[in-house]
Order: sequence, then C-alpha cells, then structure tokens
Amino acid sequence: MLTAGDKAPEFDLPIDGGATLSSASLAGKPYVVYFYPKDNTPGCTTEACDFRDNFARVTTSGAVVLGVSKDSVKSHDNFRSKHDLPFNLISDKELSLHEAYGAWGKKKNYGREYMGTIRSTFLVGADGVIRQAWPKVRVKGHVDRVLQALEGL
Repeated sequence: MLTAGDKAPEFDLPIDGGATLSSASLAGKPYVVYFYPKDNTPGCTTEACDFRDNFARVTTSGAVVLGVSKDSVKSHDNFRSKHDLPFNLISDKELSLHEAYGAWGKKKNYGREYMGTIRSTFLVGADGVIRQAWPKVRVKGHVDRVLQALEGL
C-alpha cells in the first residue's frame, strides 16, 4: 500500500455520469481519494454520506473528494443520486487504481479468506504526492481525521 511521500498513481477512468476523469485534470489541487467495497452497503453509505455532510469543509481547503469502487458507472449514478453525493465516484472495474494504491488484497471475514477492496483513504497534495494514507479504515470518525489532515496542508 502506498504511504505518505509516495507519488500518487496516474489514472484516466470512467466516473458517474459517463464521463472520464484523469489525474492530470487534478494537477495543482489537493484531492482525497477513498476506496470502498460496494455502493449501497451500510458502511460504504455511511462513509459517503459523512463526506457529503462535511463537503463544505473539504472544499474550503480547495480539495476534491473522489470515491473509488469496482462498481459500474450505472451503479455509481444510482448511488450518487440516491444519497445526493456532491462528489464524483470512479468506476475501477479492472482494479487498476485499486492495485496501484494497494487497496486490493487479501481479506478475512468469519474465517474465510478472499480478495477484495481494502477500505483506505489517501490525501494527495497539489503536487501529486501523497501527504497522508489511512489503510484499513474504520468508518466511524474517519472523515474527521481526513478533515484535520486537510487543514494541515
């Protein structure tokens, strides 16, 4: 998994609404990229809504929020609309961005091992360098920690 000081991976991927978003279009501004397992599941919905509810505080810092999962663009469209999310959701069906950040790997649940999304968040500075990384995120209180880090930029 990438850590603070690493260069953020480049990407050019589909987002909700059918457009594409590239890392090059984010050059010069900080952004928060968070990886989550699946649209419309309890933890993922809570995390997305926490970012939504604190979106004004995020944008005050000039930062952009991006959610990433392997769900389809159509699923993202529905999720974003249902929860009135003011930020884009990246569809990473091929897992290229997940793997580049180290957010895809072996997980364990009830004694069963499987490959899946490792809930994680990265704060990328305006220079494209990761300023802070949160691996294996616990949803409760997480957005507050991200906001504190944003204030320190």
